[in-house]
Amino acid sequence: MEFNSSDRQLQNQWYRVSTRLKAEIGDTAYENWLKPVKVCELNGSEVRIAVPSRLMRDWVLTNYGERLRQLWSGENPVVKSVDISIQPSSAPSASALEDVPPMAAKARKSGDTQAKSSGWEAAASEISAPLDKRYTFENFVVGKPNEFAYAAARRVAEAASVPFNPLFLYGGVGLGKTHLMHAIAWDIVKRNPSRTVMYLSAEKFMYRFVRALREQNTVDFKEQFRSVDVLMIDDVQFIGGRDATQEEFFHTFNALVDQGRQIILSADKSPSDLEGVEERLKSRLNCGLVADIHATTYELRLAILESKSEQMQITAPPKVLEFLAHKITSNVRELEGALNRVAAHTQLVGRDLTLETTQEVLHDLLRANDRRVTIEEIQKRVAEHFNIRVSDMHSARRARSVARPRQVAMYLAKQLTSRSLPEIGRKFGGRDHTTVMHAVRKVDELREKDSSFAEDVELLRRMLEG
Repeated sequence: MEFNSSDRQLQNQWYRVSTRLKAEIGDTAYENWLKPVKVCELNGSEVRIAVPSRLMRDWVLTNYGERLRQLWSGENPVVKSVDISIQPSSAPSASALEDVPPMAAKARKSGDTQAKSSGWEAAASEISAPLDKRYTFENFVVGKPNEFAYAAARRVAEAASVPFNPLFLYGGVGLGKTHLMHAIAWDIVKRNPSRTVMYLSAEKFMYRFVRALREQNTVDFKEQFRSVDVLMIDDVQFIGGRDATQEEFFHTFNALVDQGRQIILSADKSPSDLEGVEERLKSRLNCGLVADIHATTYELRLAILESKSEQMQITAPPKVLEFLAHKITSNVRELEGALNRVAAHTQLVGRDLTLETTQEVLHDLLRANDRRVTIEEIQKRVAEHFNIRVSDMHSARRARSVARPRQVAMYLAKQLTSRSLPEIGRKFGGRDHTTVMHAVRKVDELREKDSSFAEDVELLRRMLEG
C-alpha cells in the first residue's frame, strides 16, 4: 500500500503518539489495545482511527481517548478531537493462519465449506481438546439430581439462536459436567458442521494467554478465541486469583456475547462462590443460566450402573449393582471405574461376577468410601471437642463460645467434604454461603496467629480423617 504525503505525515504522527503512550501504559496494555489501531484520515480538525471490535473501541475511548487527543494535539495543533470507529478485520492475519491446521486454513482462505468438514476441526485443533465419543446425550443417564442441567444443555445444543449466555454448569467432581459439555459439542457439530466449536480447560486458556504475552502476540490470541461460534471452557475455578487471565477472559467473554456467540462454562462451584474471582466477572457469569448438578441419589447411581453394564455387554447380578450403588456414593466417575474394575477382573481370571468377588476386588475402594466424612460427623466431633451441644451448630447464638466452634466445623466441612459453600451453609441452620466463606477466612487467620488453636484444628482433622 502506498501513502501520499499527507497520509505519510499522519502515520508519522501516529507513530510518535503511540510510542509516547506505550511508554506511559506499558508493553502489555499497548499490545492488547493500541497495536491493532488503524489510522484512517484527518478530516478537518478530527483524526479518525479504527479498531476491530466494539469492545476495543469502548475500552480505548474510556481509558485512552483523552490522552490520545492531548498527545496528537501536541504533535499537530490542528487536531482538536479523535474519533474511534469499528472496522472489523477483513481477513485473518498470516500469523493467525499459521496456528490453524491445513484443513481449517483452507476453509478460511477459500471459503470452501466442504473442506471445513466439521466445526470441531475448524476451531484450531492445536488449542481445542479432543472430544470423548462416549460422552453424548444418548449415553447420559438422567435423574433428579441432574435433570435441570441436562435439559439446559439440550436446549443450548438444539437452539438456532443463543437461548441464554453463558450456560454455567457446576457441581462436584465426577458428577457429569464434562460429559454434558462434550455432548453439547457433539450435538452442535452434528446439526451444523459449519459451526466452529472450541472446547478447552481453563488451565489451557491461561497457558495460551501467558504464551501470547511472552511472545507479544496477543492480537492473534484474541482473534483465535473471539472468532468461534461456541466457546466451551471447563473448570473455570482455576482462573481464580490470576488477575491478568481474568481480565482477558472478561474481555473475551464480552466480545463473544456482543457478537451473539454461545459461551458454555463449568466449575466446581456456582459463580457467586468462585474464590479469587473479581465481582464484575462473577456478575457476568451469573447473567445467563446457572445449572447445578447435585450429588447422585441411590436411584440415579443404580440407573447409571445398569446403563454402563449394558454398554459393556456384561451380565451383572442385580445384587452386585445394588451393592455398588449403596457403597460408592462419591461420584459417577468412581462408580463407573468400580464396575470396570470388577468386570475386568472376572473376565481376566475367569471367575463369576458375584457379590463376594466384588467385595474382594474392591476392598480398598470400599474401605476408602466407608471412611468418607460427613458434615453431621464433623459437627458432632467438633461439638464434643469444644463441649457444646450439636444443636448449637444450627442455632442463631453468637456467643464466642458457640460461634468459634461453629466456624471450625464450617472450616473442616469445607476442607474434608466435597459440598459446596451453599450446601454447607444450609447444614448450619440455613446460613448464607458468605457466612461459610467468612468462617473459613477467620479460622485460617487464627491458625496463623495462635499455635494452640492451630493444633486443635489439626487434631480434629486427623481424628475425622482417621
